[in-house]
Amino acid sequence: MKSVSGKALCRILEKNGWSLLRVTGSHHVYGRTGSPIRLSVPVHANVALKRGLLAHFLKLTGLTEADL
Repeated sequence: MKSVSGKALCRILEKNGWSLLRVTGSHHVYGRTGSPIRLSVPVHANVALKRGLLAHFLKLTGLTEADL
C-alpha cells in the first residue's frame, strides 16, 4: 500500500466530496452531508499514516488505492 501523510489524505478527501467540519488539536474531522460517517484524520507534520489506519479510512470512504 502506498504511504500517505495525513495532510495528503485531507487533500484527497476534499477532492472526493468530503468537507472539513472542525479541527481539534492535530486531528481534522471530515464528514459528508447525508452520511453519519465522521473521519478523524491525524495531521502530524508530514508523518505517514500507518497501513491499518489508512486501510480503515479507504474502507469507510469507498476510495481505492488508485485514488491515492
